[in-house]
Amino acid sequence: MKITILGAGVIGVTSAYYLAKEGHSVTVVDRRQGPALETSFANAGEISPGYASPWAAPGIPLKALKWLFMRHAPLIIQPTAAPHAWRWMASMLRNCTAARYALNKGRMVRIAEYSRDCLIALRTETGISYDDRTLGTLQLFRTQKQLDGIAKDVDVLRRDGVRFEVLDPAGCVGAEPGLAPVQHTITGGLRLPNDETGDCFTFTNELRTICEKLGVQFRFETDIRRLRVERDRVVAVETTSDILEADVFVAALGSYAPALLRPLGLKLPVYPVKGYSLTLPIVDETRAPVSTVMDETYKVAITRLGDRIRVGGMAEISGFNLDLPSARRGTLEHSVESLFGGAGDHEQSKFWTGLRPMTPDGTPVIGGTRYKNLFLNTGHGTLGWTMACGSGRILVDLVMGTKPEIETADLALARYS
Repeated sequence: MKITILGAGVIGVTSAYYLAKEGHSVTVVDRRQGPALETSFANAGEISPGYASPWAAPGIPLKALKWLFMRHAPLIIQPTAAPHAWRWMASMLRNCTAARYALNKGRMVRIAEYSRDCLIALRTETGISYDDRTLGTLQLFRTQKQLDGIAKDVDVLRRDGVRFEVLDPAGCVGAEPGLAPVQHTITGGLRLPNDETGDCFTFTNELRTICEKLGVQFRFETDIRRLRVERDRVVAVETTSDILEADVFVAALGSYAPALLRPLGLKLPVYPVKGYSLTLPIVDETRAPVSTVMDETYKVAITRLGDRIRVGGMAEISGFNLDLPSARRGTLEHSVESLFGGAGDHEQSKFWTGLRPMTPDGTPVIGGTRYKNLFLNTGHGTLGWTMACGSGRILVDLVMGTKPEIETADLALARYS
């Protein structure tokens, strides 16, 4: 089949790889000059199936109120947020029940665990390298209340057969020796030894090269204007350069997918939740992390990427605003310095922001639509890197009409109707 993928982030490129492997003729269209130059560019770098959790959880409404008054807040809501942002937040709050949290977390862990297996297979088959490490994730708690609150997550991990370790402060230092000087500030941790780390930007660009060898065509610096529809099918996509016809179309545009789909009568509840990252060269190996540490207090991930440290986090509701306020940088610097002080060179650090395409229930939207040849692969929020390979593999099965290796009926857009 002739397939056109809209979007060249990690989701679009992994989709292209798996489709091309099955012998399809694939074209990827993106408005930027290369792959992975937006949300996939400088994300936190963690591949954390065991940490796959929706933001919508019991207790979050009360926590959110407290966060709004914190100096280093993990959540920022701009008062100028548009009406659709408030509607999206209201929908998210409706998912903050114990029953919905368990349902949504189960979905997310299912995709994320499958995706890690797909990534391992891809890495073995292709030999791809991307500053990857397989040393796990440590969720770090500074208070007893945080440690006591992991019971619901542990229940889901145990039910889904995900390996985990609950650690005391000494155990945390055993996993991450760079924490030794601040051991007295740590209450405990939840370690997920099967989690991985890696540079998403490097991975996506390396995979692009592999895709091109499989015959995939990339059309960069090409704006997507609209989809042409005839009855129950999409017949073409209009771009700034020409009109592309295909048998199948895949929307992998992240936060920009809703605007493309809205004229077709498809309401995709994806909102651009803004995140930030800081990348620092390592100057003191003894203080640097060896893998990923999740600072639960500030919801910040601190990840080792080769000779660099990537610090990523925060969720800001401010639309498509890409400003870089110094206060957000201060939060990232505070988190990494309080745990790994002196490990990185802040004078040479790079500050970045990206828009995470988040659904109100945390689960991505993968599957078909009421248009027979239009498929979606978007809405992965903070877990696009974690879920990319599995999502691409699932998409191929759905496009080809074969049964996926995991349950997918609850992942499509229809779940919102």
